[in-house]
Amino acid sequence: MKALVLGVVVVAFLLPTLLVLRWVSAASARLEASQTTTGTAPKVAVAAAADEAYCTPELKVILRRVLTSCGLLQSGEVRGCQPADAKQVATMAGADFNALFLPMAKRAGVVEYDRDRAQLDGADQALVDQIFSDQHGASYFFVVARASPEGSVEHNRQLSKQRAQAVLQYLREKYQDPDLDHEVGLLWLGEEFAQLDRRFCEWSRSGTAADSCSTENLNRSAFISWIDCQL
Repeated sequence: MKALVLGVVVVAFLLPTLLVLRWVSAASARLEASQTTTGTAPKVAVAAAADEAYCTPELKVILRRVLTSCGLLQSGEVRGCQPADAKQVATMAGADFNALFLPMAKRAGVVEYDRDRAQLDGADQALVDQIFSDQHGASYFFVVARASPEGSVEHNRQLSKQRAQAVLQYLREKYQDPDLDHEVGLLWLGEEFAQLDRRFCEWSRSGTAADSCSTENLNRSAFISWIDCQL
């Protein structure tokens, strides 16, 4: 009788162990078969963020200052700003400032306005749509507006502000995207800071043909671009 009871106890302990070993063996066989079929072990997806070659440390410093001072990293609507508001941006020479953006030619465009006007015509709107639709995972869309040096300094400041805001207003009306106020940054430069030179004639433009490009036309403008830098 004791031997029978002992045998039952031993079987009771061994049976769960044998079942576990069988399950483990079956799982191993399924894993091996899966790897044999695909040739490689399953891969885990890894997220990648854009950081283009033009994203130099100097450009990133400028972008952080503009983002912080011009509304994008603050609560509320985009308000935009002048260089003096974007702390220390205005201390950089115009040529150096522009040189940071020149490598973005394939990503950017120049919206050229009529003299003393801030309204977008059909060609301007088409260029804004073209550049804005090419987001490719970028986080921020910059609008940097200027005025050519006719009229008073104060008038040109206000004119460049109106030009920047015209782009934002068009985007709001066209796309009705609630994220716009957290994506679009405005910087208006008037005539006082960072005038564009003829090297920017190679950018996509909404105005005159390339063979008649002039610095006057380039600076009655707003340049627009998605920024692919990791900040």
